[in-house]
Amino acid sequence: MADKTKTVVVLPGDDAAPEAMGATMDALRALKLPIDYVEFPPGEKWVRGETDAAARKAIDGSDTTLFGSTSGKTTAITYLRWGKQTFANVRPVRYSKGFNSPLAKPDGIDFVIVRENLEDLYLGLEGPLEALAPLKLMSKILRAPLDTSERGIYAIKVITERATRRVAEFACQLTMKRKRAGGKGKLTCTSKYNMLRESDGLFRKVVEETAAKYPEIKYEQFIVDDFARRLVQSPHDLDVVVAPNLYGDILSDAAAGIIGGLGLAPSGCYGADYAYFESVHGTAPDIMGMGIINPSATMLSAALMLDYLGFAAEASRLDAAVRKAYADGRALTPDQGGTAKTSEFTRAVIANL
Repeated sequence: MADKTKTVVVLPGDDAAPEAMGATMDALRALKLPIDYVEFPPGEKWVRGETDAAARKAIDGSDTTLFGSTSGKTTAITYLRWGKQTFANVRPVRYSKGFNSPLAKPDGIDFVIVRENLEDLYLGLEGPLEALAPLKLMSKILRAPLDTSERGIYAIKVITERATRRVAEFACQLTMKRKRAGGKGKLTCTSKYNMLRESDGLFRKVVEETAAKYPEIKYEQFIVDDFARRLVQSPHDLDVVVAPNLYGDILSDAAAGIIGGLGLAPSGCYGADYAYFESVHGTAPDIMGMGIINPSATMLSAALMLDYLGFAAEASRLDAAVRKAYADGRALTPDQGGTAKTSEFTRAVIANL
């Protein structure tokens, strides 16, 4: 157990997300850990500028942040990612008995997608196509100048060696950690390196070079469309997957689907000296106030958070309590084929603690 009181900022998010966060906080408080929670209001109650500034200050003074989901009202998410340089988005995909998987044989699925979290197309470098005219760009595929006379929009994809190397190193270290715990010890890299030979090719090259420093790791690489097929066809073969930002985002949502949906998908975003934790799903405005949102993803994200803070035993307890609720099957929310309210599922998890 951690040797001193920790400080956790709690940002409940928007729409129905605060209901999942409330359920998670009930479970966390039931563990009675030496944690001070600095709680902020839902995004709908944020005061423009003022609340965001207070959140940034609180984040800087905290050990970590537990974040709900936002539709844009909780603006501190940008600071958590780029301000704190949380470059590795870790998305575990692990099936448990009772999960509403569409696969016939999902037992044994247990892998992690590590997504580079700060660059690629997510830098938002877009604009009118005509703005590129002065650059006189040549298409290496068409072997012809880029036609900027058409009305359209460009988007710039950025892959740097530095960002790729640090996420590759993170993925290798995670692969080694999982191997020591009995895992496969295998790292899979995926990108579109056959077409985007310079950008995605650089990502593949750097990951390959980094993995070569770890002879204990089995390394493989697949073009992203082929990997998408393998993700569905043979997910049991995977251990740790590393991908650029956009592919990692898309593939991790697809991966959640094979075990039962986004309501079961936790994540953690790790930097050199800070991390925050959030569910992968959106804010679910269509069920806001109905009391039926599935809090599992937020609870499992909280378990990742506890492990990061040094509360390993309690992290395992919370993770196991959530999974036991599914194995029992008596208090599942509608997205998992049940009829239970969020509060009923939460009581089952707390009872399992």
